[in-house]
Amino acid sequence: MIQLIRTNSENQDFIKLVKSLDAYLAEKDGDDHAFYSQFNKIDKIKFVVVAYENETPVGCGAIKEYAPTAVEIKRMYVTPESRGKKIATKILSELEKWATELSFATCILETGKKQTEAILLYKRNGYNLVPNYGQYAGVEYSLCFEKEMNIYENKRR
Repeated sequence: MIQLIRTNSENQDFIKLVKSLDAYLAEKDGDDHAFYSQFNKIDKIKFVVVAYENETPVGCGAIKEYAPTAVEIKRMYVTPESRGKKIATKILSELEKWATELSFATCILETGKKQTEAILLYKRNGYNLVPNYGQYAGVEYSLCFEKEMNIYENKRR
């Protein structure tokens, strides 16, 4: 059974999962990794979700305010042995729910063109490709996505 907990970036399980994510991305991104890693610091992230399977941390994700009405999805990761179980979708859904509870109207994110699994995840979950934003504008190997949240529907619940 998958259990999701809301926490922050001081959570030790989150820190360990992010170290695994960074190692995975360093291999996948190759020479481009140094450029991307500068945007992925985890200190002071207030909104983190960690997924546990049988009390073992198996995945994570975070949201970080990007603009007054938008949050950026950051540090999404599921351990290789736990992939294929829809854990990333559960984490993403929890982050979106949290964003709407905080009254954010939009979730945005960046992923690399080489991250084919991530691209499929975001498309399956209603994210649309948008022009690269902020520090990713003009970056050839980046893809940016956006999803509008229905904050009014969430507030009626």
